Amino acid sequence: MSFGRDEWNPWAMTEEQAGSIFRQAVELGITLWDTANAYGAGLSEEIVGRAITKYSRREDVVLATKVFFPMHEGPGGSGLSRKAIMEQVDASLTRLGTDYIDLYQIHRIDPETPVEETMEALHDVVKAGKVRYIGASSMWAWQLSKMQYTAQLRDQSTFVSMQHQYSLMQREEEREMFPLIQDQGLGSLIWSPLARGRLTRPWGQVTDRARQDPISAMMLDQPENEPIARAVERVADTRGVPMAQVALAWLLRNPLVTAPLIGATKPHHLADAVAALEIELTDEETAELESGYTARKPTGY
Repeated sequence: MSFGRDEWNPWAMTEEQAGSIFRQAVELGITLWDTANAYGAGLSEEIVGRAITKYSRREDVVLATKVFFPMHEGPGGSGLSRKAIMEQVDASLTRLGTDYIDLYQIHRIDPETPVEETMEALHDVVKAGKVRYIGASSMWAWQLSKMQYTAQLRDQSTFVSMQHQYSLMQREEEREMFPLIQDQGLGSLIWSPLARGRLTRPWGQVTDRARQDPISAMMLDQPENEPIARAVERVADTRGVPMAQVALAWLLRNPLVTAPLIGATKPHHLADAVAALEIELTDEETAELESGYTARKPTGY
């Protein structure tokens, strides 16, 4: 979502600006590249596709994209109907400049389409060789379970991963989704692992993106998050490392987390993410980081 500047996300980077980020990702050994058809109204997929050719090789990248949000008017432009999935997977392949997608994810659940129709269409794009694996994103655990068991009963492809929101400021998945992920053996890809930057800077500091992103403000700029940010700042100051490294190190302590998704727009974003792999938080530090959290309504569904 960091690439493809338009009226939808004016804080995002143009292709020229993003080049150094892709180059750095390759140098750091980052192999999972995640985008979506709706990011930048398709611009992100185009940028990512060209970046693979310019900075890496297709076989060295695990390429993930998503389908659901509107791309155009009409029945094939959005949702998870058979028509939409068949149309949008081909459009994504064209923009990405590839003949297969490693991980094709449903960006949200579609309440207007029968689960059977969605899972059959996803199975068919896998059998056609256009997609290697399918994944889900941002839903209730009962919804994921329903979709999984529907596919299993019909001997169809099932989801291998869940992309969901998880951070020190939004931990409801510990009660909601993680138990099912563990039971089903799914991978866990985390979006907004740094609470859209709120865990990377002292509480109250505002960036250009924060000013232009009212949804983030609604989700995260709540008084109950202040003690969490301040705890991260204290642990980071004591260790002499950036706050982002501490927040990601906490996330990576969870054995069910496969990988955080880092929306990099500056060189230090990826550097901090890789450095976090080497930080081992103590039990005392972990307790301090978690002490300010209170139960809250999950967001992002």
